[in-house]
Amino acid sequence: MQQSPPSPQLGLGFRHTHVDHILTHWPQVDWFEVISENFMFSQGRPRHVLRQIAERYPLVMHGVSMSIGSTDSLDFDYLRALKALAAEVQPMWVSDHLCWTGILGKNTHDLLPLPLTDETLQHVASRIRTVQDVLERPLVLENPSSYLSYTMSSWSEPAFLAELVAQTGCQLLFDVNNCYVSCFNAGLDPVQYLQALPHQAIVQLHLAGHQHCGTHIIDTHDRPVAAPVWDLFHQAWALCDHPAILLEWDGNIPSFDTCLTELHKAAHYIRGTMPALDTSPIRPEAEAISTPVDFLIAPLMGEARQTAANDMEPQNAAHV
Repeated sequence: MQQSPPSPQLGLGFRHTHVDHILTHWPQVDWFEVISENFMFSQGRPRHVLRQIAERYPLVMHGVSMSIGSTDSLDFDYLRALKALAAEVQPMWVSDHLCWTGILGKNTHDLLPLPLTDETLQHVASRIRTVQDVLERPLVLENPSSYLSYTMSSWSEPAFLAELVAQTGCQLLFDVNNCYVSCFNAGLDPVQYLQALPHQAIVQLHLAGHQHCGTHIIDTHDRPVAAPVWDLFHQAWALCDHPAILLEWDGNIPSFDTCLTELHKAAHYIRGTMPALDTSPIRPEAEAISTPVDFLIAPLMGEARQTAANDMEPQNAAHV
């Protein structure tokens, strides 16, 4: 019986800025994460480059347009293309976000938050089961960054994610930066959020930089990881069973070696050998802006809309 290879540990988001460097130097990195939509409907050089990368490195396919929470019908053309790409590059897993990205056939190219209610839970769980049946593999879901909350929500996000895991067998991608950003913006405690997650279901961690605006934080992915996010990462690693670690850098992208140096800090934080840059506890640093809203999607959650297939476009601009 063939044994599974050990899980790779430190990975980078695959960005077009670094393609020439990677193909020339074949750097020492454990694995790459690719944005699924950038390759699902591409041929020619993009697909050729991806095949070369897949021959040398393990991959993860990370999506931004599945729209698992939308009331539009699932796009089966999208799912079939996703499955075909997975069959070609054999990723360790396929992930997307707990969000919706559009409605009535329109893609906003943004990761929009859901009202966390019993009705939403059953709606999303049903769609996850369908997606998993099509892909013939567990779906890995990521916690998104958010800037508002819904007055109608009756679940906390970690409890909602835990129940989705229990009902569907899906797995989780815990984005450490997204947790910190969302909790600050909502006036919540990121440590309590982390502790409430089903840690056994977390297969991957995301790290990224953000812009702190004083009253709120924006998830920008355009700078080094902030000290309190590193601190939260250290705690997440201690609770989880050796998840794969990925650094995202999507704006003001520096050299590949600079990204790799930032990624390698993770090993120091795992061992507890990196001196903290900020010794303040992980709590909201200023009065957060939390905007409760009732949104148009609420009355639609009970009835899925039949619409045209989403217009798929490359998603490099999406912060994931």
